[in-house]
Amino acid sequence: MSFWLASARNGQEHDFIQRFDPRFWTVNFPRPMMASVVTTAPDALRVTCEFHHRGELAGLIWETEDTLDHPLHAYTTDRDYTHTVLSFRWRSGGIVALDAVHGPTLTIEGRDASGAARSWYVRLWNYAEGSPEDALVTLPFSQLESGFGLPGEAIHAADIDRMFISLVPEGYVSGSTEQLPARVDGWAELSEISCDGARAMLEIGDCIVPEHGERIATAYDDAFNQTPARLIRQIRHLGYRSQLLHYVGMSHYFRLEPLGAGHYVSLAGGALNDSCAAWHHSFAAEAAAAGFEIVWSLSYELLDAHCWNDWKQRSADGSPALTGWEPPSTLLSPAHAGAMAYLRQVAAAFVQIAESEGLPVHFQIGEPWWWVTAGSYAPCLYDDAAKVAFGGDPPAIADMRAPLDEAQKALLDQAGALLAASTAALAQAVRDAASGPAEVMLLAFTPTILDRQMPELERANLPAGWAYPAFDRLQLEDYDWLTAGADARRRAAYAHVDGKLGYPIDRQDYLSGFVLLPEDALKYWPRIDAALDEAKQRGVQRRFVWALPQVARDGYTRLAPPPDLDAEDAMQNFDDVPYPLALGSDASASPEFSTSILVTASGHERRTAQWADARLRYDVGPGIRSEAELATLLAFFRARHGPARGFRLADPFDQSSGGAAPQPGDQRLGLGDGERTRFALVKRYGDGPEPQVRRITRPRAGSVRVAVNGVETTAFTLDPLGEVVLDDPPANGVEVRAGFLFDVPVRFAEDRLAISATGFAAGQAPSVPLIEIREAA
Repeated sequence: MSFWLASARNGQEHDFIQRFDPRFWTVNFPRPMMASVVTTAPDALRVTCEFHHRGELAGLIWETEDTLDHPLHAYTTDRDYTHTVLSFRWRSGGIVALDAVHGPTLTIEGRDASGAARSWYVRLWNYAEGSPEDALVTLPFSQLESGFGLPGEAIHAADIDRMFISLVPEGYVSGSTEQLPARVDGWAELSEISCDGARAMLEIGDCIVPEHGERIATAYDDAFNQTPARLIRQIRHLGYRSQLLHYVGMSHYFRLEPLGAGHYVSLAGGALNDSCAAWHHSFAAEAAAAGFEIVWSLSYELLDAHCWNDWKQRSADGSPALTGWEPPSTLLSPAHAGAMAYLRQVAAAFVQIAESEGLPVHFQIGEPWWWVTAGSYAPCLYDDAAKVAFGGDPPAIADMRAPLDEAQKALLDQAGALLAASTAALAQAVRDAASGPAEVMLLAFTPTILDRQMPELERANLPAGWAYPAFDRLQLEDYDWLTAGADARRRAAYAHVDGKLGYPIDRQDYLSGFVLLPEDALKYWPRIDAALDEAKQRGVQRRFVWALPQVARDGYTRLAPPPDLDAEDAMQNFDDVPYPLALGSDASASPEFSTSILVTASGHERRTAQWADARLRYDVGPGIRSEAELATLLAFFRARHGPARGFRLADPFDQSSGGAAPQPGDQRLGLGDGERTRFALVKRYGDGPEPQVRRITRPRAGSVRVAVNGVETTAFTLDPLGEVVLDDPPANGVEVRAGFLFDVPVRFAEDRLAISATGFAAGQAPSVPLIEIREAA
């Protein structure tokens, strides 16, 4: 299916919003405090805060430049606030009031009249009417003055980058790391938000992509700073419908209790902190109003700094399971009763949120596994609770890559059974918490579970206890292999998981993604998009793009196929049939290039090649010698709807990778990198360091021969559009070559065939022009 990496809006639909629209404010804060912002009305928002230290400060932020929304849906950047007036009603509780020292202050960041970077601090109380906790605030930017009292220093309103209102707890001490005597819960509401005067409106993208059949995934850890209304607007505008997958995260949902100098997850007062609960109630309500259902995803992962030490998985040397994120997260032990009971309480809390907002219960258990330490490949099976569960003194495994004896394999089987029992208990907790039916899914990450370097790991991390119907649906993701081009491993994994767990294809989902770094966007998004099509062809009905922040950052836009055409037909408009007549000796072939030639005043030329490959034109009319052949041609022309649909043509001058009988070493396809298994067929023309390279998209069935490192192999499959997929990835630097016969994809060049019966009877050959179709880059 088609997609687009949009970098900017260029003629697409737009609308206008009032500057300071509540949907587009954000929050930020230091750990371990928590805060969230939600819209409560078209002109109102509410910030909920949880403070643990005297020096913690939350900022309610308005950004002049929209860096969070998809390029097609962002609001325009206008740094000039001259003669703009912002007004709102302020209400608050649990935070320092408007009239106090350190009361809510508007920090404005921008540049002064000379262009030098500056910040100004505008005390809201100086522009308020009412009480310190309930007042009408009016901010005329051209008249604002910085400072605790008035008069102060005038701000420069014509060049502002961002502004934020600071919210601090009662007892605040700037820069202090001292713990508060008890957690402080605070809130602030801005209602009746209005922007008047000059430049009060902003243009905003309003392009609604037609529904394309895919679904989206997002995560609270990525979106905690935004309003749910903003997220749902963007998801719907991008053509996603029906259902979205929401990972509740591992770092922002929990409630904390102090111990010593740290804070640890707690069930005191409820599993979720108030900021998280407020955000997710709003998220569920916004989703329901837009016609979405939510799959709530909870993993065994938790931010390490806030995880109780005895809950953590550990390797044989006592080291905790730590991920590569910064700050690191850790993995909860399936053997620890307290850790697993905690997860069940968290799951129940999200079930209650879903039902309170009128949503059906869909729940995903996300990537539950026994961790393997990066670098050392040490499995984390040896926390105290696990050792007790495994008999008290389980055999040590130092490296999962090493050969294992029977006792070690038996330990991995025990670990798998324990993992399956823990996920079954979590699934049951979800069902028990739901007042009606609950759909429970399990997500597995195949590149780790089925890592060939650790062939026995699946004993622990793909247990037989997960076999159908343990869960209502099985979900798979394989983005490491997907982005690396390891297609053979991906396909082998599907087959292996199908054979072991037995979920029918209509009970399977696929997650396609993701692009960690923006510089990889151009390389990875085509593969991610193609994987969605591939999953659809396999019969996977629910396909999710992982994840929304990267979709927005890179401008990934999935496009719907034309009505009444399936994806393959819409992309290709190609009938995989040969031209039905033999070409006569008078048939012609004409390769053409497109070259821009600039002649200078001195007569010198500057030539620029517009195409990397020649395009062929043919005239196959001279090959027609009988009325029967003419009738065949006319029927074939009508069946193709003239030039509407392509077909194969055997080029009489060029149809082999080398000689008449192709050899496996004829053409170099590329070099292995240890992961890549997909290699496109090409034919090179000319010698030297930069030969002209032609993509071959229509090889003849059964003619393709492949050599890896000089040795012919049959361990490959041939994908559409001439792509060889090896069963095993060649090692780094190993050369892959191939030989083949091929046809040329062509179409009729014109909408009509001009054939004269008189001329044909007199021996005049008709003209039947064909033109080559570009099928691949």
